[in-house]
Amino acid sequence: MILKIPLAWLQLTRERIRLLVALSGIAFATILMFMQLGFRDALYDSAIKIHEQLHADLVLINPRSRALINMRNFSRRYLYQAASFEEVKSVSSLYIALANWQFAQDSYNRRILILGFEPKENIINIPEIIANLNKIKLPDVAFLDKASRPEFMPVIREIDQGKVVTPEIENRKIKIIGLFKVGASFGADATLITSDLNFLRIFPKRLVGEINLGLINLKPNAEVKKIQAKLQEILQPDIHVFTRQEFIAFEKSYWQNNTPIGFIFSLSAAMGFVVGIVIVYQVLYTDVTDHLAEYATLKAMGYTDIYLLGVVFQEALILSVLGYIPGFFISVILYNASKVGTSLPIAMTMTRGITVLILTIVMCCISGAIAVRKLSSADPADIF
Repeated sequence: MILKIPLAWLQLTRERIRLLVALSGIAFATILMFMQLGFRDALYDSAIKIHEQLHADLVLINPRSRALINMRNFSRRYLYQAASFEEVKSVSSLYIALANWQFAQDSYNRRILILGFEPKENIINIPEIIANLNKIKLPDVAFLDKASRPEFMPVIREIDQGKVVTPEIENRKIKIIGLFKVGASFGADATLITSDLNFLRIFPKRLVGEINLGLINLKPNAEVKKIQAKLQEILQPDIHVFTRQEFIAFEKSYWQNNTPIGFIFSLSAAMGFVVGIVIVYQVLYTDVTDHLAEYATLKAMGYTDIYLLGVVFQEALILSVLGYIPGFFISVILYNASKVGTSLPIAMTMTRGITVLILTIVMCCISGAIAVRKLSSADPADIF
C-alpha cells in the first residue's frame, strides 16, 4: 500500500514552500558537516605532507618532541649508534626549525618551516629537490614550496619568471632560486628546504651535532619491526624509534589530541548534525500535527500504527536525500574555493561523501522517530 499510494511524497509536496524551507535547512546542515569534516581532514593531511616525502624505514626523535613544528634537538651520536647495526644501510640527519620570513613588501613577518639536510643524501622524495641537489649546496640559497599560502604568490610568480628573490630569514639574506611542491599546513605559512650548512648559517646558535630527525634506511629483507625493537631497547629513554608510518601517526595524534583545532572542527560537524535534527523535526512534527485528523481516519479504516510510522519515516528519508544533493554540490564548490584561498589539501572524497550521506539519513530518521510520538494521540474516537 505504501508503494501504491505515495502518501509521504504527496504530503511533503502539498506545502511546497515548507518543503523548500526544509530542504534548505537540511542542505545547510549537510554543508556545515561537509565543511567542518573537510577542514579537519585537511588539517591532518597537510600536517603529514613532509612525513610522507621522507625516505626512511625508521625515524629517531627526541621523546619531548610533539610535532614537526615543535621538534626538540638530540645528539647525532645516537644516529651513529644506529649505523653500527649490520642491517642498517644508511643514516641521515635532518634539521628542522620555524623561522621568521621578512620580505620588503610585507609590514610583518611570516612564519615558515625550514628543513636542512646534507645535499649528497637523497632523504626527501621531492623531484624538484632531487634534481637540484648541487644548487642547494651553494651558500645562502634555498627552495620554496610553491603551494605555500596565497600571501607568497607574488614571490612564487617572480621565481617562476626566473628571478632570484632575497627575503630576510632570521635577519639573514637568503636567495630563493627554485620551487618545489608539498603543500601548506596549519603550522606554518610556507616551507623552505636548504642544505644543512645553510640551515646552520640561518641559525648560528644551533650546534652542528644537534639534529631534529634521524632517518635510517635498512638493507633489503631486513625486518623493520625487529630492528626497531633492538634500537629502542638500546637508545631508550633518550630516543624514540618510530617506523615511518608510526611517525606519521605520531603527527596526526598531536593535531587530533593535543590541539583544540581538531576538536573544534569535530564539534562544529556535530553541531551541524544537531541543527539538522531540529530542522527536520520541526517539519515532520508540523506535518503530523496538520494531518492528525487524516491519520486518525486511516486508523479508523484499519491502517496500523506501523503503516503510519512508515509514512513518517518515508518523509524523513525523502527529505534527507533531497536535502543532501544540493548540499553535496555546494560543498564541492566551497572546497575548491577554500583550496584556492588557503592552499590546503581540501577536496571531496568518496569516503566523506558517503559518511555525510549516512549522517544526513540518520539525522532525518532521528527526527522522524521523535516526531512519530505525536501519532499516538491520533485517536479515531476524537473524530467520530
